[in-house]
Amino acid sequence: MANGFTFKQFHVDDLDCGMPVSTDGVLLGAWAPLFAHGTILDIGTGSGLLALMSAQRSVESRNPIIALDIDVSAVKAATHNAKQSPWTDRLRIHHADLQHWQHQQAPHSIDTIICNPPYFNFGQQANCDKRATARHTDTLSHHNLIESVKHLLTPYGIASFILPEYEGRLFITAAKTHGLYCQRLCEIRTTERKPINRLLFSLTPNECDTEHQQLNIHQQGQYSDAFIELTQSFYLKM
Repeated sequence: MANGFTFKQFHVDDLDCGMPVSTDGVLLGAWAPLFAHGTILDIGTGSGLLALMSAQRSVESRNPIIALDIDVSAVKAATHNAKQSPWTDRLRIHHADLQHWQHQQAPHSIDTIICNPPYFNFGQQANCDKRATARHTDTLSHHNLIESVKHLLTPYGIASFILPEYEGRLFITAAKTHGLYCQRLCEIRTTERKPINRLLFSLTPNECDTEHQQLNIHQQGQYSDAFIELTQSFYLKM
């Protein structure tokens, strides 16, 4: 039986995908700024979660959404989920390596990029090859990802990511050396007493001040009001 997760407007079957639905993905999909025009690109789509969330959030503007993944099983899962969704006409799923795919596109042609990137730069890899590919930077280093984003973003485009705090701050510093600047930064804690464990952040080619935010997922043993407000358009029980 296929694993899956049902949201208010769509269902995600993981179908042997390397990375199942996660709180990280839902946070990013709900938080990332989306333009009211232009193409949305989901890099490393996995089961297609971010592409589907972007489609739901941009239903009035009907932005075209392109989703890429290097893993065949992930592409099958994302394609299946896209076809079962209300937005199948807007979703284009491609089995592609980002660096090869970008050279087939016009430079600076993507307005919105959204990516839940691999984040382990070292350490023991997951036993499952698909999960290892999704979680480790061997197949897509942060340096190469930043270069690709710089190549693809329009002059006023925005690229949004989620990473563990340490990797996220390194990513933001490296992006700045490539002319990508942190426009928004949200520090995530599981509770107010826990240390920051995730960073949501958006990058743009334009120099700018950073808008700082904080979000605690839980408060007094329940989901916080801020977390509910952010995700209630998606989770069934909110």
